[in-house]
Amino acid sequence: MNLLNRQSILRNLGPEAYDWQSRLNISFTTKSTNSDAISCGQAGADSVICIAEHQSEGRGRRGKEWQSPLGSNIYMSMLFSFQCRIAALEGLSLAVAVMVVRALHESGYSGFRLKWPNDILLDGRKIAGILLELSGDASGPCKVVIGIGINTQLSAACRDRIEQPVAELAESFVQSPDRNLIIACLIRALSAGVTQFAASGFPAFQVAWEALDHYRGKHVQIGGGPMVVEGVVRGVDIRGGLLLETVEGIRVIQGGELAPSVRLA
Repeated sequence: MNLLNRQSILRNLGPEAYDWQSRLNISFTTKSTNSDAISCGQAGADSVICIAEHQSEGRGRRGKEWQSPLGSNIYMSMLFSFQCRIAALEGLSLAVAVMVVRALHESGYSGFRLKWPNDILLDGRKIAGILLELSGDASGPCKVVIGIGINTQLSAACRDRIEQPVAELAESFVQSPDRNLIIACLIRALSAGVTQFAASGFPAFQVAWEALDHYRGKHVQIGGGPMVVEGVVRGVDIRGGLLLETVEGIRVIQGGELAPSVRLA
């Protein structure tokens, strides 16, 4: 078991360790690292990192449970403050997915693709997920907690509880996953990426996201609302909306669950 180690994370961070060492919180167990980071923000913190070996109430998108076995995967949340309106953060979740892939590349892993809006895939199976939770006034400023879960090693029992095909680093790569190294790379990638997003928005990440899009040019269906929409994926717009070519023309989809269509393109 590769346990989390504060000194190892800071050592891998290099010069950036000075910026984060007083704001790095590591728990053995917690309900949710996102909840921990939200509490820090409510107490007045502008930025913080919360990591845990285990989550008893880990959350995914749309209220789904995130499986969080002890000492097996990465459960990490980062709090950032923005001096802008909440509406200006459109596309942030997609940009964060690009940042996560960059961090995994820096850690020595490759072959990742993205599923709109912000799932990270390996060989077509989900290996990481992202959950953003925002607070503040609509007119700004605001705070955002970015929660990241990455599968580094999953037991058979844990796989059985997940209702979709999943991948893990330990299964797919020769090198044994070093969670402390990966976390340091995530901190660096998000620190730089969030600064870039604050200055330039999602357009700074649009080309990179589309280059990683697993479903570009494929026939898909979007559910999660009162009806299912089908079409061919043609990319994303400057706000992170999915461009879907339907029989009525191009539609911009702002929310929903994407799945491969049973129909042929």
